[in-house]
Amino acid sequence: MTSGPEIPDLSALAGLVGDFAGRRILCVGDVMVDHSLYGEVKRLSPEAPVPVVRVTREASELGGAGNVARNIAALGASCAFVSIIGDDRGGQQASELLAKLPNTDPYLRVARGRETTIKNRFFSLDGHQLLRADRETVMPLAPADLDDLRRAAAAEVARCDAVILSDYAKGMLTTGLAAAVIAAARAAGKPVIVDPKGAGYERYRGATIITPNRAELAEATGMKADTDAAIIAAAQALRGHTAADAILVTRSGEGMSLVTSSGVYHLPAENREVADVTGAGDTVIAVFSLAVASGAPLVAAARLANVAAGIVVGRQGTAVATTGDLTAALLHSGLTGAEGKIVDRATAAAKAADWRRQGLKVGFTNGCFDLLHPGHISLLHQARAACDRLVVGLNSDASVKRLKGETRPVQNESARATVMASLASADLVVIFPEDTPLDLIKQLRPDVLVKGADYTRDKVVGGDLVESYGGRVLLADVVPSFSTTATIASLKKPG
Repeated sequence: MTSGPEIPDLSALAGLVGDFAGRRILCVGDVMVDHSLYGEVKRLSPEAPVPVVRVTREASELGGAGNVARNIAALGASCAFVSIIGDDRGGQQASELLAKLPNTDPYLRVARGRETTIKNRFFSLDGHQLLRADRETVMPLAPADLDDLRRAAAAEVARCDAVILSDYAKGMLTTGLAAAVIAAARAAGKPVIVDPKGAGYERYRGATIITPNRAELAEATGMKADTDAAIIAAAQALRGHTAADAILVTRSGEGMSLVTSSGVYHLPAENREVADVTGAGDTVIAVFSLAVASGAPLVAAARLANVAAGIVVGRQGTAVATTGDLTAALLHSGLTGAEGKIVDRATAAAKAADWRRQGLKVGFTNGCFDLLHPGHISLLHQARAACDRLVVGLNSDASVKRLKGETRPVQNESARATVMASLASADLVVIFPEDTPLDLIKQLRPDVLVKGADYTRDKVVGGDLVESYGGRVLLADVVPSFSTTATIASLKKPG
């Protein structure tokens, strides 16, 4: 099901990721808060045949269009973000979470009488979703709100490389806002990429690319979308109806289909174990839009977005794909076993909990692991011998720089994680941005915490916590005469 230019190899796309840092995206859409509660389920309620969840951990993340902004920030680009919130706790949470995103400039219109969307998801400790409870208002914008948001979005168009409309059908983009933003972007020569909802696609007329999933394509066109031929026919009809340059149809486990004036392309799903599809569409549109903004052909942008989707569906919760994730997937696509070990902290925590339920002892160690040497190998072997499964925490590039100085790390976090994941001693690798791994240790709750014997027990971060619930701290023997700092210093010596 392919015609037109050849679909690029994964390795040929790696250069695109490096271009993201210089791009700025305007994202206009429905912001929401994803609130996740995790707990133990050991019994049924005596009041009704429902599980009783004893909540042990909870976390809030940006959802909806806010998750698009999260992905843009995680990919090193900057984002101008325009949305509407209620005068409520949810709106305050959304504002606080947006303020924490790097290189993100939010404009939030506060509307009285409008409730900010909050999705409360309840999970068992093994990551299985038990219940979702939503709070939200679904209604069109009031005239004053529409005028204000229209002005705010139009003011940002000239400064951006591409525009995303992230429609979650809460009423923000069902009025003249979508049409106004598309008109302003087209006048400025900026591409507009739409993540649509509902059946009234007239409001997206003039957009550059529209990205429905299969069900949304069928609803929008009134046509079937159950076979390759039916998807192509429906996408072509939608392209004609909206005057879009292309339609990118996301097909869940079957990958994506890109329908343009010059060809039709089917991109099979990347081979990944699916843990949670929440937010995958947000990742797709963020990566696709950044690639388009960087000048990539549409088919190359679609393939890169397809790779990113494969990354996030392998993680629990509303996840994002980072530049490190994409680089590792593209440059090391042949090392699927190693690549699959590199996970985010929520996925690692769920996996650690699953291992403990199987009666396995979970260990943890951490470090910068910049230039791997025999001392590192010895530490990892000793750590793995003390447990059944070993999770390795890896300092991010930013935290290494803070700890070691401006000239470090020598290897970026993607390269360091890939090397670490290729070792048999490491079962999972997690990159953490903080200077210490304490927050990561709190989530993982390892049975054994391992550091080198060059540390004293009182200097081991997280030691008291691990011992408080019955775990132990192991100080591994140190191989003398090996250190990354010393190695780098010797390389700088003349002669």
